[in-house]
Amino acid sequence: MNDQISKLAQIADAPSRIIIGLMSGTSMDGLDIALCKFTGMGLETTVELLQFTTAPYEKQFKEELKAIAFKKEADLQKVTLMNAVIGSYSAKLILAALHKWKYPAESVDLIASHGQTIFHAPISLHKLASFPNSTLQIGDGDHIAVETGIITLSDFRQKHIAAGGEGAPLAIYGDHLLFSSNSESRILLNIGGIANFTYLPAGRNAGQLFSTDVGPGNTLMDQFVQHRYPGKYYDQDAALAKSGTVSETLVRELMNTAFFDQPFPRTTGPELFNLAYLRAAQKAAGEEELSNEDILASLNEFTARTIIGAIRNSINEQDFVIYLSGGGMHNPLLVQKLSEGLGLPLRDTAELGINPDAKEAVLFALLANECVAGGQTDFGSRPGMPNITMGKISLPK
Repeated sequence: MNDQISKLAQIADAPSRIIIGLMSGTSMDGLDIALCKFTGMGLETTVELLQFTTAPYEKQFKEELKAIAFKKEADLQKVTLMNAVIGSYSAKLILAALHKWKYPAESVDLIASHGQTIFHAPISLHKLASFPNSTLQIGDGDHIAVETGIITLSDFRQKHIAAGGEGAPLAIYGDHLLFSSNSESRILLNIGGIANFTYLPAGRNAGQLFSTDVGPGNTLMDQFVQHRYPGKYYDQDAALAKSGTVSETLVRELMNTAFFDQPFPRTTGPELFNLAYLRAAQKAAGEEELSNEDILASLNEFTARTIIGAIRNSINEQDFVIYLSGGGMHNPLLVQKLSEGLGLPLRDTAELGINPDAKEAVLFALLANECVAGGQTDFGSRPGMPNITMGKISLPK
């Protein structure tokens, strides 16, 4: 047997595993690195978050990413080059984090890398009858494995699509294992660039699990700030939005898209919700002269209404607790609107034992744990949520 396959078998057989989870979202501001200890598998999984950091991306690297991300037309040579560059850059950031934590790379069993999404194309978006759902994440796993010396799993979303899903959202596969409760119905609401949530009914009944993208989380607000305020990446503490006035006509026009008429579950991304979308809505609403603050106030309101509407329209149960994660949980105006609109206080996943900023990176580490050591969990039979393990394995040698 190949020595590396033998090592992988030993890792799979061990009672616990040290796994690094990596996540880089649509904001493209940095790489989340979560050092985790997993014990067990399936519904018996427990995880200890040993270390976590977000390694900020260098400005030039961010500009290179933005040149190819979420565009129908991109420089194919640049896409090819960045596939390798992102893998190598991720390896560099991992090794730097391990050095800072004084944690030897030899003690890490696996790396789980989400990669960088550069285009998400479900059928509902591309509308080409002869083509399937599709998505593309770059940041080659072989580069990470070779340059760190650690077995790496990557490209998780392709298996989901191959098995009949849309490649998103994947959080449900981890949320069910880590956060389901016998006594409490929970909604795990993640507000990243795109907002999504997982519904976990009390009783851990796999047949009732539900997960969907909602629509824009931070993406429109962040894109607008970066466009209008060079050097700023987001509306810190919602200071700009708080000083503006909501335009109801603009909000109504922002809601006027076929995406919100699609049945749940559904997926989306910045390919739809971008500055061109905003400009078209402003023009249709006759609100092209709004101040920056009024636009941000309206975008904040738009995000809140889409999240509130999605939860109300897809979840019949009334007695549930919402746990937040993602960058949007740090937007106080958005959180206030959500709490008022849903009529209940909002908690975060720290109460469930996971740093909410680390949650997505931890979940991809969990997917790697399931791929090598689990794979027996029943996730029900809902359309678009196949019972599969995910991740392509890259060996270091």
